[in-house]
Amino acid sequence: MSSNTREQAGAAARALVQAADLKPGQLVVIGCSTSEVAGARIGTSGTLDVAQEIFAGLDVLHTEFGLYTAFQCCEHLNRALVVERHTLERFGLEEVAAVPVPTAGGSMAAYAYRRLSAACLAETIAADAGIDIGETLIGMHIRRVAVPLRTEVRTIGKARVNMAATRPKLIGGERAVYRLPDIAGTDSCE
Repeated sequence: MSSNTREQAGAAARALVQAADLKPGQLVVIGCSTSEVAGARIGTSGTLDVAQEIFAGLDVLHTEFGLYTAFQCCEHLNRALVVERHTLERFGLEEVAAVPVPTAGGSMAAYAYRRLSAACLAETIAADAGIDIGETLIGMHIRRVAVPLRTEVRTIGKARVNMAATRPKLIGGERAVYRLPDIAGTDSCE
């Protein structure tokens, strides 16, 4: 893959931040099939070279926007997540023991594990938003209620890209009210 992959990943990251209105300190989950990015079927042709380019492009989430990231492993590691130890501690996540490799965890998770400072695995998270590159099914790691996002970025390489934000649950019934009348400038409970 080329620097074009890196640019596409960076564009996807920026599109997610804008569409989801993310703020510093929030948590983003990333699922990525490097096989799909390269044009092959998920789980068949993963490569650390593709992972390196995508990781570099997505780094803006942390460096420009102050977000925490979690990289989802494949089903061979029960979709555990690669995070930095300070992320694990900040969000009170449960650590699990394994070292992701391309054939058990996936190339993206294996690359992230080797690149993050003090990397470890978390069993599960409830992220504020996510990017799914190649339809890896990140939904189990998105906080309820997930809201699909439609941005200009629809592919990275040959992989389809899906994104989601989250919002608070709307509770109540037919009598519930979700927005206050314009009193003192407050118009929403969000």
